[in-house]
Amino acid sequence: MFSRNKRGVSSQKRVSVNRFGRPNVRGRRKRPSERELDFTQFVKKAVQTTEVEAWNPTHRFADFEMHSKLKANVAKAGYVHPTPIQDGAIPHILEGKDVIGVANTGTGKTAAFLLPLIHKTFKFPTEKVLIIIPTRELALQIEDELRKFADGSGLRSALCIGGSHIGDQIRSLSRNPSFVIGTPGRLKDLVERGKLRLTDFNNVVLDEVDRMLDMGFINDIKYLIALLKTPRQSLFFSATMPREIAELTKKFSNNAVTITIKSRATSENVDQDIVRVLPKEDKLEVLHNMLLKPEFTKVLIFGRTKHGVEKLAMRLEERGFKSDSIHGDKSQAQRQRALRRFKQDEIVILVATDVAARGLDISDVSHVINYELPENYEDYIHRIGRTGRGAKKGTALTFVD
Repeated sequence: MFSRNKRGVSSQKRVSVNRFGRPNVRGRRKRPSERELDFTQFVKKAVQTTEVEAWNPTHRFADFEMHSKLKANVAKAGYVHPTPIQDGAIPHILEGKDVIGVANTGTGKTAAFLLPLIHKTFKFPTEKVLIIIPTRELALQIEDELRKFADGSGLRSALCIGGSHIGDQIRSLSRNPSFVIGTPGRLKDLVERGKLRLTDFNNVVLDEVDRMLDMGFINDIKYLIALLKTPRQSLFFSATMPREIAELTKKFSNNAVTITIKSRATSENVDQDIVRVLPKEDKLEVLHNMLLKPEFTKVLIFGRTKHGVEKLAMRLEERGFKSDSIHGDKSQAQRQRALRRFKQDEIVILVATDVAARGLDISDVSHVINYELPENYEDYIHRIGRTGRGAKKGTALTFVD
């Protein structure tokens, strides 16, 4: 157990905390938004497996009925065998069916919908695809994948996200792109300005649908989908399928094929522990001493507020650590720069709000540190999922006062 006072963690009591991670004072009424967090949930060893269940795909990428240029780019990227979600979804999407894919993040969902839709636009150049996603970072990752798979084809795309200059996005839309990738708020803004005409689109993808529901985008999504051309091909991808999403998919799809991939939870690859900060200890000093250890090679630190995240990143930089921050108050260019520096190991510490808790696929993150408690256990699972990716092992540490 990673603690200066090992005895202090042995209790199995459920501790009620407020949104700032502080214990509730007896007699004070809790706000309705406050939740109870059981600190024992943050202590768990990674699952040690001696045997990994073999996945025997039905297809190889070369077997799919896809455009030769697309197949060449897939092979160039080094892809031979599809992941389970790709193996299950791609044949149905190629046949023009609506698909609902339920699978965890990091399972290859992006290629599962991009490859057949790129093939479709190669085969029928008038086809137009709208991809709706919850965060700017995920939008950028999807666009990068699109460019890789469509390399040398001349296929045009437009990225429509907040935090970037809307004038540039309007110019991209004026070039009649085959793919438009965007976040709900910015897409709705462009529609209302008359710069994006959704009646031209006969393909739609909603990725990370449960996250968009959590973020309050459900009404914007319904607004956007209702404007699309009919008939159309509709694809929905989500890690979970709560009732409201099930109702949405039923309303906006036609005889959809549902593909559910059961995979080992990301958290099973992660050693989880808490760091108890004693009353007389300086929390920043505890963090500083941890980060000096050689095993902390690439660290993602989560805070709760934009101001707190920015302040922590600055204080770490003042102490000589190569760090940067990412949060909602930063421009898209600043966020992209911070992510690029982290991915390319120009910095070893990235301090972030929960904007980085989903969708980001960054290799070799050795540690996730919850410097401030998440709002709930689901957010905790998404945070720690940034380490222990694939078959690699990671470590997650949660500060507890």
